[in-house]
Amino acid sequence: MSLEPPVADRRPTSREIHGRARTDDYEWLREKESPDVTAYLEAENAYTQERTAHLADLRQAIFDGIKARTRETDLSVPTRNRGYWYYGRSFEGKEYGASCRVPVADPDDWTPPRPAEDTAPDQPALPGEQVLLDLDQLAQGHEFFSLGGSSVSPDGTLLAYSTDVVGDERYTVRVKDLATGDLLEDEIVGVLGGATWDRAGESFYYTTVDETWRADKIWRHRLGTVQADDELVHHEADGRFWVGVGRTRTDRFIVVAAGSKITSEYRFLDADDPDAGWQVFAERREGLEYSLDHAVIAGEDVFLVMHNHSGPDFELSTAPIAPTPAEDWRPLIAHDPTVRLEDVDAFAGHLVVHQRSEGLTQLRILELGAGGVGDDYLVEFDHEIYTVGTAGNPGFAQPVVRLGYTTMAVPASVYDYDVRSRELTLLRRTPVLGGYDPADYEEHRLWATAEDGERVPVSIVAKRGAREDVGGGTGPVPTLLYGYGAYETSIDPYFSIARLALLDRGAAFAIAHVRGGGEMGRRWYDDGKLFKKQHTFSDFIACGRHLVDTGWTTPETLVAEGASAGGLLVGAVANQAPDLFGGIVAGVPFVDSLTTMLDATLPLTVTEYDEWGNPEADAEVYDYLASYAPYDNVAALDYPPILAETSLNDTRVLYVEPAKWVARLRATAVGRRDFLLRTEMAAGHGGVSGRYKSWHDRAFTLAWILDRMGLV
Repeated sequence: MSLEPPVADRRPTSREIHGRARTDDYEWLREKESPDVTAYLEAENAYTQERTAHLADLRQAIFDGIKARTRETDLSVPTRNRGYWYYGRSFEGKEYGASCRVPVADPDDWTPPRPAEDTAPDQPALPGEQVLLDLDQLAQGHEFFSLGGSSVSPDGTLLAYSTDVVGDERYTVRVKDLATGDLLEDEIVGVLGGATWDRAGESFYYTTVDETWRADKIWRHRLGTVQADDELVHHEADGRFWVGVGRTRTDRFIVVAAGSKITSEYRFLDADDPDAGWQVFAERREGLEYSLDHAVIAGEDVFLVMHNHSGPDFELSTAPIAPTPAEDWRPLIAHDPTVRLEDVDAFAGHLVVHQRSEGLTQLRILELGAGGVGDDYLVEFDHEIYTVGTAGNPGFAQPVVRLGYTTMAVPASVYDYDVRSRELTLLRRTPVLGGYDPADYEEHRLWATAEDGERVPVSIVAKRGAREDVGGGTGPVPTLLYGYGAYETSIDPYFSIARLALLDRGAAFAIAHVRGGGEMGRRWYDDGKLFKKQHTFSDFIACGRHLVDTGWTTPETLVAEGASAGGLLVGAVANQAPDLFGGIVAGVPFVDSLTTMLDATLPLTVTEYDEWGNPEADAEVYDYLASYAPYDNVAALDYPPILAETSLNDTRVLYVEPAKWVARLRATAVGRRDFLLRTEMAAGHGGVSGRYKSWHDRAFTLAWILDRMGLV
């Protein structure tokens, strides 16, 4: 006999703010340690398993398909740094793999060595291989495991690495002697991310968070001392700002960045002049954003400053090695409203600028010579839609640029671009087993028209001819529409082996590049936050309607998916256009946004004011947030089936948000009332750890989606 859906007790709590009364029946679910809460979450999990039991064979088939198409014993392309080639290895049957290195044989040869494929785990893939970290060994005995970061000291003798075995993103840093394999006594707990070595390799810097999970302190740890004696380098007292630390590629400077959503401030420590101490490069000025890097141009040491002082889409400037106000920065690439400059990497012979135009990522090379900047050009690619970026370029003197490239049909590809010869060499394309051919799939850039007339890009991929297979002509196909739309984060086209489970069963996959993201420049972001947040939702709805109106799909077989802030997106869309979708997947969804933004003690709330506003201080912000917050706007509507997925130890979006949302949906909705809540009881914001666990996790979601599409 089928289980009835769990019914959460109504335990009303009321609050009045700005003269508005608000009653919440399910806030009691926030008590994570309460047996009642645990029992409720476990009952929801049991109900979800019961309701999806008929999909067990499909889930297994999807998992088997992912596994069959993935080369389980594999190696990354080696990256050269300070006399070694570094690479990662994965092994069939193991979750995490290992990180390794071998010495550079020829200092003048930048061609990476080709490790032997299908090498047994106990055999070296290259002569002289040294295993730096065996991640599966580190993960033994832990249900969850995450490597926060690993960093080799400048002299190559020590490895600082950080691990999290809970999922709350509080990492522990240990230091390994790479000559002996022994761990030093140093142990640093409560770290966010990894460690940054100083140039001498005698100490490292790290970041910790406050009680609201805001990165607020930078510390310096000297090897051989205890954590209690660590030096506090910087404490950021402003609750809107968070901090981070890094070392320039030249090794000369340690930089500490403090930033809010709209304002930046950098401090630098010069290893060539340590007596000068920490200096603020340009003091924070509300609305001024900038980044800082060190370059040598025409023999002169300069700071590279990427900033919005001259315009919203940023400009690249230079400044002397000294505190310098924005008015004295010298333009290198002037502001252009059609090109959004995003980042810059400095090398001895060239600069690499990351930019985007017309919704596509681009890499721009500025060659450096004795006279300064010479040729300025783009690295060209042929596909209609694609994503390109740099990765694995640690050496300041290297003459090649390591690139990553992908499309929705072309698997992730690694190239080396030789600036001297301007030759682009494909080093590796992620293997997809089983005879995969990108030509069997078609990709398109579509444009939907939003309510206010704005053109919104949509990237879509499907099996070639899928629409022609319907009824002997062009017809609709089931489609998964994905969206995010916040923090100026761009969801650029990407390839996924798991996604083939949809495409090969006749479905299409589309990305709605809605406002709130950064795909079309800074304006795109500004038009989708604060009092313009509704654009994010109406853009997504417009993209869905465009896919229906142009014959790509039908409302019955159109499924929406979003995670985190994208979960807020699909949650709001569920209230505003429930008839447009045949199903909705909300991953770790930010659906109780008004409650969260009203509580400054919760993780990330204060740092988010520039994104969402402060409803506690401003009645107008309160009303606007209340107008779209998914939880607050649940109504007596016939919602499409909804699958909400969350993690108990998530510190970014607490499990309580989807738990409350599903409870209110069940109590309020009319019609189908088909709502499922699935909670990972030992995971964080990124879900389960380990590749096989993550494949099972994704297989669960994809099976549910295929069921909604009628493709089971």
